[in-house]
Amino acid sequence: MTKFAFIFPGQGSQAVGMGEDLYSNFNAAKEIYEQANKILNKDIAQLCFKGPEDALKETINAQSAIVATSIAAYSAFKSVCPEIEPICTLGHSLGEYCAMYVSGVMDFETTMKAIQERSNLMDKATKLSKGTMAAILGAKDEDILSSVEEASNLGLVQVANYNDPTQTVITGEIEAVNKAGELIKEKGARKVIPLAVSGGFHSKLMNSATDGFKDFVQTLNLNDAKIPVITNVDAKSTLNKEDFRQKMPNQINSSVMWKQSIQNALNNGVDCFIEFGQGKVLAGLNKKICPEIKTYNIFDMQSLNEVKDALLLGV
Repeated sequence: MTKFAFIFPGQGSQAVGMGEDLYSNFNAAKEIYEQANKILNKDIAQLCFKGPEDALKETINAQSAIVATSIAAYSAFKSVCPEIEPICTLGHSLGEYCAMYVSGVMDFETTMKAIQERSNLMDKATKLSKGTMAAILGAKDEDILSSVEEASNLGLVQVANYNDPTQTVITGEIEAVNKAGELIKEKGARKVIPLAVSGGFHSKLMNSATDGFKDFVQTLNLNDAKIPVITNVDAKSTLNKEDFRQKMPNQINSSVMWKQSIQNALNNGVDCFIEFGQGKVLAGLNKKICPEIKTYNIFDMQSLNEVKDALLLGV
């Protein structure tokens, strides 16, 4: 019997037009967008479907738009494949909120309100401090960590994402990130790619957002998870609502342990992943982490029908 994990992408996966096909063809998806519009008092659907792209890219818009689209894709899938249940859920950074929703930690209204507050606080934090990020390709973890430590005398720099065995992202203050990138390249990295981001996400430059969110999550109505969520900050299966309350703020300024989280899912017997939401970012990472394991993507009507047919045929 197949053991599924449901996975959800993070910020950066957005694209104008995302979700429109699902909205037009599945009532379950349409209802998600309509609820999101009412909860946030803004037209999330219009932003996803028509943009403009510059507005959709902004943190205060991108986060709620991505979460609504991923949950719409999940809801459309469940409307045609209600019997398919995961043994765990996980999401990359922002995507973790979709995982918590699917696992029953938060209802949809709480999820969207949490995301709006998170994005507001992160947007403010990026304006308080100049930060940047860079993707490191083809470097050993120990070389990255030693370079980060050496470059720290120029300012704040740390690991943002452990994405897959060949890709790690560093984050922090501009001069320190650039220096760390130079040092890593000298130690044999294949490539160091500066990222077009508005700030040093998943670093201590986000401490003001973490602190503000700590207060906010105390007001949220959370539940114990019905399905384990493998959380970014420690790559551990989490069920207790108070653990989520602690981890949610800490996720903002901590490393995303993605390759470790996927490995945890595999260790627990997962033999098939389904990615819900725009793009195929996580499927791409999985090809490096676990190439022998199938990862499906659901982002429009065609992909949903293809996955449904494949699962019915057991392929």
